Amino acid sequence: MDIQAIQQIIFYVRGQRVILDFHLAELYEVETKILKQAVRRNIERFPDDFMFELTKDEINSLIHNIRSQSVIFNWPSITYTPFAFTEQGVAMLSSVLRSERAIKVNI
Repeated sequence: MDIQAIQQIIFYVRGQRVILDFHLAELYEVETKILKQAVRRNIERFPDDFMFELTKDEINSLIHNIRSQSVIFNWPSITYTPFAFTEQGVAMLSSVLRSERAIKVNI
């Protein structure tokens, strides 16, 4: 994923710049389910300023804002409440995931 593509998946939520779990799963080449399991196994490493769970209102607001722009965007059908990761959370995530891509990012 190039820098421009990464910039398009950074959102502003609760006054912080964040990337959502399903985008990070794609970036780290793991399933979202695996990413969420790794986070839950290491939840003590993810305080509220590293990661938080979006509310339904926040999800709806993000979807509305994206659709109101004339940008074609890959937004999956969401059947769960996504995690939002701050910059520190993204760095921590790369240390708890075991994918080859995550290991390279962490080095």
